[in-house]
Amino acid sequence: MYSEDITHYDVIVIGAGAAGLMACIESGKRQRKTLLIEHTNKIGEKIRISGGGRCNFTNINASSAHYLSQNPHFIKSALAGFSQYDFIKLLETHQIEYHEKTLGQLFCNGSAKQIIHLLLEFCKKYQIDIKTNCSISNLIKTDKFYLTTNHGHLSCQSLVIASGGLSIPQIGASDFGYKIAQQFGLALIEPRPGLVPLLVPEESLESFMALSGVSNPSLVTYKETTFMENILFTHRGLSGPAILQISSYLEEFNEKSITINLLPHFNLYKNFIKDKKTKQTPLNYLKAQLTNRLVDSFAAHPDFNKSITDLSHEKLIKIADRVHRFQVMIKGSEGYRKAEVTVGGIDTHELSSKTMESKKVPNLFFIGEVVDVTGWLGGYNFQWAWSSGFAAGNYC
Repeated sequence: MYSEDITHYDVIVIGAGAAGLMACIESGKRQRKTLLIEHTNKIGEKIRISGGGRCNFTNINASSAHYLSQNPHFIKSALAGFSQYDFIKLLETHQIEYHEKTLGQLFCNGSAKQIIHLLLEFCKKYQIDIKTNCSISNLIKTDKFYLTTNHGHLSCQSLVIASGGLSIPQIGASDFGYKIAQQFGLALIEPRPGLVPLLVPEESLESFMALSGVSNPSLVTYKETTFMENILFTHRGLSGPAILQISSYLEEFNEKSITINLLPHFNLYKNFIKDKKTKQTPLNYLKAQLTNRLVDSFAAHPDFNKSITDLSHEKLIKIADRVHRFQVMIKGSEGYRKAEVTVGGIDTHELSSKTMESKKVPNLFFIGEVVDVTGWLGGYNFQWAWSSGFAAGNYC
């Protein structure tokens, strides 16, 4: 095939993130001669930086209901094969201590590097070869897969693509996996940034800049999807957990409207009626429930400055509606640079849900973020990486 010597492997895994590491460990357990390729000089970089350096490695509540995909049932098999409980057991067996934060999110007590170290120890145990700073200039398939790299010519029986999506390009994200899929005729769901801060139109910037830094527990809605967590006003728009969550559900970002209930646990209209005789203005009344800066953003509306007792029921309903149904027009997002994940990717209809193998190309596997499976914020995407990597590693 090539004039130069070719180094042959049973399995080559491209991408040394969570999914790729898990796949080559499982492959190595089966005594498959395995190579892990990484085009940067770092292993498990997304693991290292996640959760403020403590890695939100899974979520105790992980189920298929917490994932976004064109085929919502696709994840079920992989998650059943290697669940959050399996990963938790793995850490417990190796004395890595962890704790639960809100909503089932699990973090290392110490450093995320503990997880990377554990995975690399497994790679060493199962004699996984690792090549970093390894770029691939050509890839073809005949009887095997043949790769031309800056580390020489390589071949393998099974090829696993774990190259991730487009999010966080500053740590090496690329479209490599999508190009390989297209080369072999696999369909793609158009990628877009997910779990990403949102931008507001220019005409709204002044009011959002005045609120920059204000955080508020809120119920955020887009179409039929809702998330109840904090939002954060920024000088360019909105961020915070609830906003990041809803961002993955915006099919496109331009000229989309989201609705924010700024007081989800307090029925403002009912309480206005209960206190109808008060001389307080709605502005002063709201300051017992919301931060002053957020309340002051409503001050331009004249009815917010009149006493509640002087306002009609209709006007009180409208005031309550402005707080419970705060409408925000979205003009865009902060893009892949600030996105935690990529929504879209390899169409799951192209893959076996049991093995992650391509239905069209035998022995070609796609795992992790490169696939059209996107988890919620809070450890779900790492769990998909572990589960899909485990699935492929047991069949490649």
